[in-house]
Amino acid sequence: MTIRGIFQLSWPGFALAVDLDLPGTGVTALFGHSGSGKTTCLRVIAGLERVASGYLEVNGEVWQDDARGLFLPTHRRALGYVFQDAALFPHLTVSENLNYGLRRVPAAQRRVSPEAAIDLMGIGALLDRFPDRLSGGEKSRVAMARALLTSPRLLLMDEPLAALDHERKQEILPYLEKLHDELEIPVLYVSHSPDEVARLADHLVVLQDGKVLASGPLGKTLARLDLPIRLGEDTGVIIDAVVAERDAQWHLIRVDFDRSHLWVRDNGLPIGHRVRVRILARDISLALDKGKDTSIVNALQGQVQAIVDEAHPALALVRLHVGNTPLISRLTKRSAALLDLRPGMTLWAQIKAVALIG
Repeated sequence: MTIRGIFQLSWPGFALAVDLDLPGTGVTALFGHSGSGKTTCLRVIAGLERVASGYLEVNGEVWQDDARGLFLPTHRRALGYVFQDAALFPHLTVSENLNYGLRRVPAAQRRVSPEAAIDLMGIGALLDRFPDRLSGGEKSRVAMARALLTSPRLLLMDEPLAALDHERKQEILPYLEKLHDELEIPVLYVSHSPDEVARLADHLVVLQDGKVLASGPLGKTLARLDLPIRLGEDTGVIIDAVVAERDAQWHLIRVDFDRSHLWVRDNGLPIGHRVRVRILARDISLALDKGKDTSIVNALQGQVQAIVDEAHPALALVRLHVGNTPLISRLTKRSAALLDLRPGMTLWAQIKAVALIG
């Protein structure tokens, strides 16, 4: 299953020229700075913007093929769309807003029941309220449930958390993770937040000036050092691992990956549970020997693959591989010179357990 899209669009001061070949399952994040074309790309896929030349196929269904004169209008595309603003009807209750989404789909074509959407988004206690009695996070969850009730073959989400403060984002992210884990609906998720991308995405598309700079699995794409977009303090990698051991005395768990392991804070997950670990470049130090008298819990042996300049002239980024798993470390160029770092050399990556995000 794949999502195939080729689009060309030209406006005064902006042009979109993308060629996308995306997995037809999981969450694909469209990532880039403001003005990179993320939202425009989403609107083109939704049919809200008509391009001069375009082709779109979603898991075998052709929605647009200008070479054959085919263009399905938005209302005929089996998609759900969640905007930055929840866009709930203010004069309808939550239940009535949900019914609006449900009525768009003939009964025989409904693949998501109201009960399933309500349970997934945790909004059972909100059904009789009007939107003005909801918090920002609650509005977002209702908007997502309404989109799910259209039984979409593709779910488009345009920075759905952008209007929320940090506390509300942390409230809603677990619901998005449930959506990712429990439904088979492919999601295109627009964001400029590295944290959201790290937690939710399986595949990453990096956009700049209306063009695709990179597209690939999340872990491999984040570990690339040749992309002009720099994430600053958010530079890092994602590792898929499995909970393998619990240290009850010190409230830690061991997660295993690629014949290596890390100790992280215990968050109550059971043994055998699959987890996603984010390791930031700023939290990895490098050493020629494995330290013995140190407070750093994790030390992994790896091989240097590449060294590149960071945005600040004092800093460098080092990519190393632990087995087949890439890591990125940020350090000063002075430290790199003192260690005589060069591609191919073997060293130790020291990682603070408290720096790991499950």
